[in-house]
Amino acid sequence: GCFECCIKCLGGIPYASLIATILLYAGVALFCGCGHEALSGTVNILQTYFEMTRAAGDVIDVFTMIDIFKYVIYGVAAAFFVYGILLMVEGFFTTGAIKDLYGDFKITTCGRCVSAWFIMLTYIFMLAWLGVTAFTSLPVYMYFNLWTICRNATVVDGANLCLDLRQYGIVTIGEERKVCTSSESFIKMCDSNELNMTFHLFIVALAGAGAAVIAMVHYLMVLSANWAYVKDACRMQKYEDIKSKEEQELHDIHSTRSKERLNAYT
Repeated sequence: GCFECCIKCLGGIPYASLIATILLYAGVALFCGCGHEALSGTVNILQTYFEMTRAAGDVIDVFTMIDIFKYVIYGVAAAFFVYGILLMVEGFFTTGAIKDLYGDFKITTCGRCVSAWFIMLTYIFMLAWLGVTAFTSLPVYMYFNLWTICRNATVVDGANLCLDLRQYGIVTIGEERKVCTSSESFIKMCDSNELNMTFHLFIVALAGAGAAVIAMVHYLMVLSANWAYVKDACRMQKYEDIKSKEEQELHDIHSTRSKERLNAYT
């Protein structure tokens, strides 16, 4: 009995939804955790080596935007933690174990609408994560350029290479913020572990966003399969209801005729 109970419990686990949930949580954790630390490292690099300071008052500068991105990361982490739980619950309610426990009717009437609603939300979130992935690739590109300049400065003697923040839109055109290979701050920045760590944190955050996109695609496949399942279950339920009704009508007709023959004989 214990073995059969364990087999029944294992059979009721939605493994496809479980794999997608694990992938989603891993991707969101990498993106949020590494992205937050990478943004903090970016603030330190801008303040230490580019000598940038926060603007006074309510002016929106790069530091304000970084703070906004951090709050967005907090919201993304909380929202997708809850959304992953909801998708897991939806997966449990479309498995055979729950079907046997509650019956076909409750699964098909409620599960069909829930599956269709989650398909729409997951598709929207997949597009959103595609945009997040594309946006995360921008700081990776900027740090790759900076890392390339540092590497070329050590290989080519006497090369005067500069990185101007204006070409990335970080500062306005009238504000010149750049470092060149001949400056002392540039040498310190290239020799520091902070630049290398921030660069790799952005790479991991980009990988986390890509993992979240894959998880959304996986969820779309799972939800589409669940929706097709509950749709077929609904049709089967209707067929069983019609068949049972016809059999009952045939039984009533047969009983009526039998009573009529018995009355005629008597």
